[in-house]
Amino acid sequence: MHEEQFPIHNERQRSVKRMATIVYALQAASFLVGITFLIAIIINYVKQADAQGTWLESHFRWQIRTFWFAFLWNVLGWMMIAFTIGYPIFLANFIWIIYRIVKGWIRLTDGEEMYV
Repeated sequence: MHEEQFPIHNERQRSVKRMATIVYALQAASFLVGITFLIAIIINYVKQADAQGTWLESHFRWQIRTFWFAFLWNVLGWMMIAFTIGYPIFLANFIWIIYRIVKGWIRLTDGEEMYV
């Protein structure tokens, strides 16, 4: 069985890890209900200070960057939709978001920090 690289030692870290898990779940749910992506980023910013100085801080950074880069690629996709290159941008963004959620969630579950 895989041993966590960064085991949880106190209730604060347990709570922060739970929040990071909830954010990954909300990001994943955004493919069905888009508003959950906004809820996730709000939680990230509200709880970011709680993660500061822990290995979980890297997950919050990873999640925040996922949101903002996805947002920027979406804006670019909409700007390019008239030139028909918007659709490949949307597809690439979709795949990239899935990768970021899956990669982050797996590393969180394994107790590993993200390489941001």
